[in-house]
Amino acid sequence: MTYAIVQTCGKQYRVEEGSRLRVDAHLETAGAEITLDKVLLVKTDAGVQIGNPHLSGAKVMAQVLTLDRGPKIIVFKKRSKKTYKKTQGHRQDYTELLITKITG
Repeated sequence: MTYAIVQTCGKQYRVEEGSRLRVDAHLETAGAEITLDKVLLVKTDAGVQIGNPHLSGAKVMAQVLTLDRGPKIIVFKKRSKKTYKKTQGHRQDYTELLITKITG
């Protein structure tokens, strides 16, 4: 079983070939191929390679499946006895990736 730990958008994810991954929004269009080159760890049948902090030459290829938005979150702020109320909504943009190849 081959897997890798990659860093993208300030977060770390454990990925395998064929797995789907939801990350914060990338600027690519749907169907585009992207390369995640900040690979922290690669585990293969031969052993484990650990970067310091990143592995040089290791790459994870991914295909952009969809660009979408998450569910709406309501943010409500209130100060008691001050007649202050504020309601805000937020929807986080995300990109769904299909991991196609792990090299390293």
